[in-house]
Amino acid sequence: MSKYQFKASDIYLPGTDIPKNRLGIDDAELLHEIETNLLIASYRIQVSELQPDTRFDEAYFIGLHKHTFASLYDWAGEYRSEDMSKGGSLFCLAQHLPAQMKRLFHNLEQEQFLRQANSAAKEHFAERLAYYQCELIALHPFYELNGRITRQFFDLIAIANGYYPIDYSQALNQDASPNPYIEASIACVQRADNRQLQRFILDGLTRMDESI
Repeated sequence: MSKYQFKASDIYLPGTDIPKNRLGIDDAELLHEIETNLLIASYRIQVSELQPDTRFDEAYFIGLHKHTFASLYDWAGEYRSEDMSKGGSLFCLAQHLPAQMKRLFHNLEQEQFLRQANSAAKEHFAERLAYYQCELIALHPFYELNGRITRQFFDLIAIANGYYPIDYSQALNQDASPNPYIEASIACVQRADNRQLQRFILDGLTRMDESI
């Protein structure tokens, strides 16, 4: 069974949680490895293309998902059209998703895409990153690969502000049970509570000029 719950869909191979893909892969570990390699390649490209006036808007976010995974999935860069839940967490209803995404990115633009003055406090930056990341976690706009592409998106915003990519290594500790990042994500979806996620982001933020 799929790890997500929603009504009948042709996204997954029958009886599995493996998404149908252009390569015909039915091995979950191999598919995950390919996804990871695509994400690494995407990071390199996106970082090299960052400009002082890069707009981290909705089109940019959708483009990250599409350009990173289009070689693997037909639905890359397309919002889901089905309601989805995971465990006891119901994500944004599909019918409201486009409007809610526009709302979120309108607000992000009003905050200058989180462009910060050099004197801006790291704590405030972490709080705003956590707010928007928590919102995207709850919206869950794509069928798959939401967490990884969302973290990449905010890594790029961090880099544009003179930080290294956010270090989530403690939060994503696979040996911890329950997984701290998953627990923080559940808090976002069920209670709109981003405090745990904010702590992870603050701990994982390091300015590039601090390491010189």
